[in-house]
Amino acid sequence: MTTIRTARDSQWGETFARLRAMSGEGRYEEVEAEARTLAALPRRPWRRRPPHWEARVLATGAAVMHGRMAEALDELDTLIAELEPVGLNSQMLRLIARSNRVVALSGLRRYAEAETEANGVLRELTGIAHRAPVSRLEITTLGHLAVVLCGLARHEEAEAVARGNLPRANGPAAGVLNTTLARSLNGQGRYEEALAEVRRSPPQPPRYAGGYPDLVTAEALYGLGRRAEAEDAVRRALADCERQLHPAHPRTAEARALLARITGEEPRGSRGESEA
Repeated sequence: MTTIRTARDSQWGETFARLRAMSGEGRYEEVEAEARTLAALPRRPWRRRPPHWEARVLATGAAVMHGRMAEALDELDTLIAELEPVGLNSQMLRLIARSNRVVALSGLRRYAEAETEANGVLRELTGIAHRAPVSRLEITTLGHLAVVLCGLARHEEAEAVARGNLPRANGPAAGVLNTTLARSLNGQGRYEEALAEVRRSPPQPPRYAGGYPDLVTAEALYGLGRRAEAEDAVRRALADCERQLHPAHPRTAEARALLARITGEEPRGSRGESEA
């Protein structure tokens, strides 16, 4: 196995492929730690494919998926500013970092900024589609955009984005996009349809989506007045969030807020805020 200590320039691709596979397995803490060690290695000329930039993109991406949005956003802003798109490889790395920035902004409820960033990434991907394989990052960013549109209460637009791109998605991305489609239906009061859609999601979502299907299920059940079932679902969602995600992950707070509404234990003033 290639390690940090033994990898040569020709082996960086193998090293980063391994780290990406670990990220897909939800091993965010390990990926971030190893990527930061790589990023700290002596810098090398860009033409020799240095590990520095790709390692920093991997590290910040792992932090975002784990749920450390505010911390990651500061680092992403610095990284994006430094990573000038002087070549196709660096341009793709910068676009990946910007897509991760969409997630961080959305998690912090800075939805207008997140929408602007997502649309910028999608425009740039369209411009280089003839030069590089961009479909995977494009689908991922469109999924982020659908979440952002839900956050902006533009649920019909979110539905169009999610439904229109589901046929192109596969693997975990398809399941998460399907759950976001269900959430957009919840936002339109189409709760039965939402339940039908969320049931299409895989039973074991990726770690970064921990608690998401049960949270959307609970929203639909609550909308249908099925409080006992909704409470069971949101408690499952909260347990998954607390087990799989960083304590700062915004989904944990969402699950707690929904549980409070369902059980009637809302803090004073929260009802008015949620209806605003």
